[in-house]
Amino acid sequence: MTVYVAWAPDLPDVSELAGPWTDLKLAAPGLLLVESDDTLSRVFHELKWQLADGASLFVAPLEATPKLRGLEPGTLSWLRERTPAP
Repeated sequence: MTVYVAWAPDLPDVSELAGPWTDLKLAAPGLLLVESDDTLSRVFHELKWQLADGASLFVAPLEATPKLRGLEPGTLSWLRERTPAP
């Protein structure tokens, strides 16, 4: 299982997103954490197809639990359950 971080300023409601993931966590407006067994390319394209044409999108895998501050409650716990400590 891989955790990806995705950023899209015009992200639709997370409950409306369908794709090859087992869990999603909205960390902040436009910042999404995605747990998936699928590839970076597949996760990227599934998200891209659900955004408006030409919308900005960034997706990258997380290799370890990052340092963070000021995100939605539960974000760090969610990440610690799914990523190794740095």
